[in-house]
Amino acid sequence: MKKIQWPLLACAVAAAICIGAIGIAISERSILGILACIAGLFVVMGFGFKTKKKMREKGLL
Repeated sequence: MKKIQWPLLACAVAAAICIGAIGIAISERSILGILACIAGLFVVMGFGFKTKKKMREKGLL
């Protein structure tokens, strides 16, 4: 069994929360909320990919 990569798990959970929040913002008909959640999703996913690249370069993956 492989060791859990906590930073990557945290990014995945945060991205899932952002996706869920987009759905909530759509149901509330909030354009500002939708745009904020999409921007948050891009930030979280970008941070996750950046973290994964650094971990791969260090040989931790």
